[in-house]
Amino acid sequence: MYTPLQLAKKYIGYYLSASNGKGHGIHSPFLFDFVKFVLNDRKDYDVYHKAEAVRKQLLKNAEIIEVEDFGAGSTVFKTKKRKISDIAATSLKPKKYSRLLFRIVQYYKTQNVLELGTSLGVTTAYLASGDNKPAVTTMEGSVNIADVAKANFQQLGLNNIKIQTGNFEKTLHPLLQHAGKIDLAFLDGNHRKIPTLKYFEQILASSHENTILVFDDIHWSREMEEAWAEIKEHYDITLSIDLFFIGIVFLRKDFKAKQHFTIRF
Repeated sequence: MYTPLQLAKKYIGYYLSASNGKGHGIHSPFLFDFVKFVLNDRKDYDVYHKAEAVRKQLLKNAEIIEVEDFGAGSTVFKTKKRKISDIAATSLKPKKYSRLLFRIVQYYKTQNVLELGTSLGVTTAYLASGDNKPAVTTMEGSVNIADVAKANFQQLGLNNIKIQTGNFEKTLHPLLQHAGKIDLAFLDGNHRKIPTLKYFEQILASSHENTILVFDDIHWSREMEEAWAEIKEHYDITLSIDLFFIGIVFLRKDFKAKQHFTIRF
């Protein structure tokens, strides 16, 4: 993992070099629509308030649970016993990006959604709250964390979420055998290069031309940057968008050549 100072320097470089995020100079109609109607959608959706109310509750929850971690591990916690409030403070995706994921689901009307890395379920709630009520399958390594997420889904009245617990190395492949074609996948469960690329390839086999893949923390470490570079150049990827903290790729076949964009967000 990069140090905070290294990450800050990288972010400044990204911010100064990225396009301004207003859509100016973008010649791809598909990307222009994404920027205008998804990235810059300023509507105040009801889910924003409901999901953030749950986040606030979690940030105040002093209950201690024991956590299993199968990913890159935590640089913050040195013990498996952790306060829910501490997990919420360090592991939940900021609302800016959770809301963006909701808007992707909302705009593209994705039906079959897969999330690797449930955490406490706030981002999952955003993914499950599109008007079309997508079927969301979310995967979490820690059973105790998954139990907290389940309680949050019940509180929000979300019954279109299925949660799979266990190590992704053992659970992802069998799940994909019965999942059908994936419309949207959000990968936030492992911050190492080899597993990330492996999960990408597995999900790719269950994808279609309009599938959208979103990767978390693509600049979190050198190996995550290496994974992101390989994903962008994969034969099936035709469009990539780098928003620094997340990366989005599309598999659409109507582009004449690969297109890679870095956009300020």
